[in-house]
Amino acid sequence: MGDKSMSKQMKVQDHSTAWIFQTWLSFLLATSTMSIGILFLPVNNWTKGFMGMGLLFTVGSTLNVAKTTRDLHESKKFVSRVDEAKLEKILNEHHPLV
Repeated sequence: MGDKSMSKQMKVQDHSTAWIFQTWLSFLLATSTMSIGILFLPVNNWTKGFMGMGLLFTVGSTLNVAKTTRDLHESKKFVSRVDEAKLEKILNEHHPLV
């Protein structure tokens, strides 16, 4: 009985191929258009380099925030699964009618 509820809870919803394609396309489009915009700015190369480094740091920090947020969410799901398993074990051991 406990095995079925755990398998239901552990099921992960996969992303569709269209969603994955859209996210990668939007990421590539945003970074490439920003890079092209920086390259064609009517300023000297030092300013373009500074803007390019800013773009790289922004992308890097965005990836770090996304990973951290995902890790926090996953750890909360794991703690919830452990707590539910403990509760289910206690309830299975306790039979009020026996």
